[in-house]
Amino acid sequence: MKIAIIGTGMVGRGLAARLAGLGHDVVIGTRDVDVTLARTTPDGMGTPPYVQWQQENSNVRLVTLPEAGAHGEVVINAANGQNALAALEGVGAEPLAGKVLLDLALPLDLSKGLPPTLTISNTDSLGEQIQRAFPDARVVKSLNSVYYQVMIDPTRVPGPHSIFVAGDDSDAKSIVEGLLGEFGWPTESIIDLGDITGARGVEMYARLFFTLYNAFGTFDFNINVTRAN
Repeated sequence: MKIAIIGTGMVGRGLAARLAGLGHDVVIGTRDVDVTLARTTPDGMGTPPYVQWQQENSNVRLVTLPEAGAHGEVVINAANGQNALAALEGVGAEPLAGKVLLDLALPLDLSKGLPPTLTISNTDSLGEQIQRAFPDARVVKSLNSVYYQVMIDPTRVPGPHSIFVAGDDSDAKSIVEGLLGEFGWPTESIIDLGDITGARGVEMYARLFFTLYNAFGTFDFNINVTRAN
């Protein structure tokens, strides 16, 4: 499958390497390829410069945002939550029309450290804002409830644990669930939250997620939802 990832940070890189390793044709989109490749210092999260990662992952091409949108049958939004809408605007509505748009981003305000607050909550979500901004895209919210290393390798956390999907298009959710299965998520671990408004709950879980990180000192954890038969 042709997959485009929006975002050159550690999340986008982790997803790109895993998907390419699974045999997908993967590109990463950025605003300016030359500028991204010219950076020689780590980013604000301490992630090494992109060019260093590119040398080790030459099977993943770096392209402009519109080129990424044109390439992907599935487009994955792994951009910083505060910049996600702007990044997708850089891709453009036409390349995203009809595409499955898997949104991983969280609208986090990290200005006061961890745990962060949310810039969108309760009556709206980033997933919904993206769907409204790109009505012809098929937005699915998923994977944002775990750290990126657990997203792509759920076996990092022992035992059964849950992952969520939300979106208006059932076929798009099925495609995303297929990718989750390739990452190693069992079918019984995937919980469908219904339409895109389900993104509200799974985004607001972020507050508890980062509080748990502070308690555990590691991101290698997840929650499991159990139900009575």
